Amino acid sequence: MPADCVAKSSLQVELGRLTLPNPVLVASGTFGYAREMEHLVDLSRLGGIVPKTITQQPRQGNAPWRTVETAAGMLNSIGLDNDGIDAFIAGHLPYLRSLGVPILVSVAGRTQEEFVTLCQQLADAGGVAAVELNISCPNVSGGVDFGTDPALCEAVVAGCRAAMALPVIAKLTPNVTSLPTMAKAAEAGGADALALINTCLGMAVDWRKRKPLLGNVVGGLSGPAIKPIA
Repeated sequence: MPADCVAKSSLQVELGRLTLPNPVLVASGTFGYAREMEHLVDLSRLGGIVPKTITQQPRQGNAPWRTVETAAGMLNSIGLDNDGIDAFIAGHLPYLRSLGVPILVSVAGRTQEEFVTLCQQLADAGGVAAVELNISCPNVSGGVDFGTDPALCEAVVAGCRAAMALPVIAKLTPNVTSLPTMAKAAEAGGADALALINTCLGMAVDWRKRKPLLGNVVGGLSGPAIKPIA
């Protein structure tokens, strides 16, 4: 291919109202707040960064063990361990802004009002390209309620869309009878894009002790095992 053609090529992606320089993003959770990974990868080359999910108040997460390796992936039961929205805006967001790549912040609330408040706080803080609504976490009580009830899904997406000008991404769970039904509900609520998928429910057992390996008993399965589902 001629050099001038290579120079003009672009991997830019349009997701509704969101524009990304390329389609390579890191998923929420596995990348922490990005600072932890700066020695492993050139963060400036990413199409976007999705930090670990933020909640209204700080959370310590679930009891150990929190992660277990499986034959074809990994089970995790972190429980949304995070510093809370105030600490995120004050301590982590300035660093993320400095990277010069789109920052898509993942949030989780116990109620629709909490989701809306989190979105408003991020919009007011500035430097955020989009907000991802984590309505599909399998490792906390009530974490998937908004992602398994079409009416609740549509309502929370619509509420967040009305509360701010930033693009809204709905992160959906595969642990439902009909994922297309939930996708249509998110679309009806005004979602600009969908994040597919969150982890699949699973459990690993120590057959010698006849006990679950995770402290929370069940967790979310990720890795090669769920690629055909995604």
